[in-house]
Amino acid sequence: MFSGIVEEAAEVVEVVRREGNVDLRVRCSFTDELKIDQSVAHNGVCLTVVALPGDGTYTVTAIQETLDRSNLGLLEAGSRVNLERSMLMNGRLDGHIVQGHVDCTAVCEEIEEVEGSRYYKFSYEVDPRMAAKGYVTVEKGSVTVNGVSLTVCDSEQFSFRVAIIPYTFEHTNFKDIRLGSRVNIEFDIIGKYLARLNEF
Repeated sequence: MFSGIVEEAAEVVEVVRREGNVDLRVRCSFTDELKIDQSVAHNGVCLTVVALPGDGTYTVTAIQETLDRSNLGLLEAGSRVNLERSMLMNGRLDGHIVQGHVDCTAVCEEIEEVEGSRYYKFSYEVDPRMAAKGYVTVEKGSVTVNGVSLTVCDSEQFSFRVAIIPYTFEHTNFKDIRLGSRVNIEFDIIGKYLARLNEF
C-alpha cells in the first residue's frame, strides 16, 4: 500500500531483458535502507526488491503482465523513475490510498504553463465495461500518474488534466514528460469499490 507521495526520482542504471521479464537496476539515496522482498513503487508500479549488490543499487523484476499495462518497458539506462516505499501504517496519509497496481497508460496531449505551475492533459482509451467498474476519473477526485498522487481537474470521458506545482515538477519525473509521453495511471480504488457494490 502506498500514498502517492514520491520520495525520489531515481536513475535507472541498467535494463536487462530475460525472456518475457525485465530486470531494472536502480540507484537511489535510500538503497542502504532496503531489504530483499521489500516493496517499492516504480512510476506507481509495486515491485519487489530481488537483489542488493552493495554498490548503491538494487534490482527489481517486472513480468510481462506489468510491462503490458505500464510504461516500465519503455525505460532505459539513464531514465528517471519515481520511487516510493510502502506506507507505514502509523504515518499520515498525505496523498490518497494507492495500491501500486497500474490500471493503464495514458498519453500526454497538452502542457500549459500558468503563473509558475503547469497543467498536464492526459488521454487514455476507455473500455465501457471497465469504466462501469470505476476505471474513470471524476472532477476533484484522486488519480495516480507515474506514482504521483494528484487531484483531477477537467475530467472528461477520455481525458483529464492535473496541476503540477513547482516542487512536484522538480522532485519527480514530471520534468521529463513531453507531448506524446506515456505515463502510468492508477484510478482511485474507492471509486472502483463503489462501482462494484453498485452492481449488486
